[in-house]
Amino acid sequence: QVQLVESGGGLVQAGGSLRLSCAASGRTFSTYVMGWFRQAPGKEREFVASISRSGGNTYYADSVKGRFTISRDNAKNTVYLQMNSLKPEDTAVYYCAARGRGTYYAPVSGKEYDYWGQGTQVTVSS
Repeated sequence: QVQLVESGGGLVQAGGSLRLSCAASGRTFSTYVMGWFRQAPGKEREFVASISRSGGNTYYADSVKGRFTISRDNAKNTVYLQMNSLKPEDTAVYYCAARGRGTYYAPVSGKEYDYWGQGTQVTVSS
């Protein structure tokens, strides 16, 4: 089992940047595909990005491609989401998630993940 704790959210102006972190407990972090999701008020949770166990493969939602970068440091049991050129529509609670089944690095459905963090709020003002 793994526990996930997100941090790094906050209030930022449009065009600004934030870096989210997700720290995982346990010694098997490198065996999990990791993902980031977000949920805005009144909307369904949506996929943002995912990364393979080694970090060599990444996958992004079209809405964030070219602006967000997912990365991981297996030595630190941490996955990151660097968010640049933020827009008001990026406002949401951001969640990291871990998938312990298989090696496919682009699972976009929340149902494909086994563990979730508590979320961190990102607010982008116009």
